[in-house]
Amino acid sequence: MAKTILISGASSGFGALAARALADAGHTVYAGMRDLGGRNAAPARQAAADGLHPVELDVTSEESAREAVETVLREQPRLDVLVHNAGHMVTGPAEAFTPEQLASLYDTNVLGTQRLNRAALPHMRAAGDGLLVWVGSSSTRGGTPPYLAPYFAAKAGMDALAASYALELARWGIETTIVVPGSFTSGTNHYAHSGKPADEAVAAQYEQHYAGLLDEIGRKMAEIEPPDADVRAVAQAIARVVDTPKGKRPFRVHVDPTDDGAAVVNAVADRVRAEFLRRIGLADLLHPAGHLE
Repeated sequence: MAKTILISGASSGFGALAARALADAGHTVYAGMRDLGGRNAAPARQAAADGLHPVELDVTSEESAREAVETVLREQPRLDVLVHNAGHMVTGPAEAFTPEQLASLYDTNVLGTQRLNRAALPHMRAAGDGLLVWVGSSSTRGGTPPYLAPYFAAKAGMDALAASYALELARWGIETTIVVPGSFTSGTNHYAHSGKPADEAVAAQYEQHYAGLLDEIGRKMAEIEPPDADVRAVAQAIARVVDTPKGKRPFRVHVDPTDDGAAVVNAVADRVRAEFLRRIGLADLLHPAGHLE
């Protein structure tokens, strides 16, 4: 059945690819982007040409999040799926980033999801139905190279928030899936547009002991990435989740061509989580209301 979907960060990368994959599957897709009339004017025009509905959405603004959801609901009878995709990456030694930079990163990657949830969830709860798809990262539990600490920490915060939301929304009939991409060295703008540390003096001190480390990490990551790795696999995974019947959707889906180990660690962590909930008599929270296995 066709669904109405709002996806954040849809101007490029995973978001743009997922929005098009979902539209190709027959869904009505609102592609959330910042600055539709400015820097994202071209992506917005392309999205509209592809049959999407570009909508102004800055996840760092509570007002923008609320207005984006209201736009969807003015034009559609309901909002069925919310895809949390907006994110930002930074690269460099952790100490060289100021606290303000880390706060800004958390504002986009973690608090942005909270703003969208607070705008969308009242409508989903009233309907007793809905799906949250969180685009996470294998970095939260997989093999993690240095010089990406602030991004990894923010993604870990988002993952923890998603896991708790899954339990708190289950009795409302709202389902959760966390899609976990691994590292893709091409096909997205994550690395190309990554932020840099503001404290250049500290960064220079690290360069004395770790000269060229960031470039070396990039080369090594590219070397272990299979030649057939295709970033479109993430979009296809999101589309499959949306099209899976309610109650049958996986809690977590990994799309990791480099196989950094996150799938193994997450499998153990998610099993322990499920077993603990059963021990304390809350097994019903593992599935949306009315879909116990």
